[in-house]
Amino acid sequence: MKRVVSVSLGSSRRNAVSETTILDTPIRLERVGVDGDLAAARRLFQTLDGQVDAFGVGGADLALHLAGRAYPLRSVAGLVRGLATPAVDGGGLRQVVERSLPAQLDSLLPEPVTQRRVFICTAVARYDLAAGFAEAGYATLFGDLGTGLGLPIPVRSLRTLLLLAHLLLPVMSRLPFRWLYPTGSAQETITPRYAPWYAWAGVIADDFHYIKHHLPDRLDGKIVVTNTTTPADIALLRDRGVRYLCTTTPRLDGRSFGTNVIEAAFTAIAGKGRALNAGELAPMVAAANLRPDVTVLNA
Repeated sequence: MKRVVSVSLGSSRRNAVSETTILDTPIRLERVGVDGDLAAARRLFQTLDGQVDAFGVGGADLALHLAGRAYPLRSVAGLVRGLATPAVDGGGLRQVVERSLPAQLDSLLPEPVTQRRVFICTAVARYDLAAGFAEAGYATLFGDLGTGLGLPIPVRSLRTLLLLAHLLLPVMSRLPFRWLYPTGSAQETITPRYAPWYAWAGVIADDFHYIKHHLPDRLDGKIVVTNTTTPADIALLRDRGVRYLCTTTPRLDGRSFGTNVIEAAFTAIAGKGRALNAGELAPMVAAANLRPDVTVLNA
């Protein structure tokens, strides 16, 4: 049996283990949170190095990829430096599954999307998802300046997003990761902000922790497109009135694992001893019939 371990900067309360079969290969998926402790994450990577088939890097990105350019996040990249076991953050898989998902959304849901407006909290970290919605004809609102810098200024086009990214990311990529993303116990805290942005959209899309961090009290009739969700996350969205939840990865044992876990699984199965590129991942995704999961929360 192959073994994949995702070491996440997120909360240890979200830890999970699942055994499944992907592409006829039995595989054990483990998610271990370190509550935002980078030193603990580094120690765990080093302890397990060579003992598992692939690592996932959870709750963080090794680099941000926008329109063919990569911006390494220095504080995160150091976690896996020098490891023999390949480590992936899910970015390659997101290029495959998130770019195509918006065009599929009408066919995935029980009914077509009528309010074709999407709010993406941090589009620089989900560029392919943002580009996919724009290509599918959605009006877009990107909250990067708000969720990333605390500036209540919406960004409404990919062109403006890319301009800001090229100006700001070379500097922001050097900052401590906890300044850019909720880690550890911060993932359990909800501070409602930017309610007009959430209200404007028919679809709210992003990493679940970014969506949750400023979640308003009500999201009646909304569609949420995200990745890792636990039963508690589903209950939270249902209580706030969300109509449909679409996760980019399938649900295993009651939860959807992050793209870093699923990409690590494909990396382990391929057995090349390195991360796979999007061109190598695409046929594996197709062969595994990896499809988004849709849950009806409020009929």
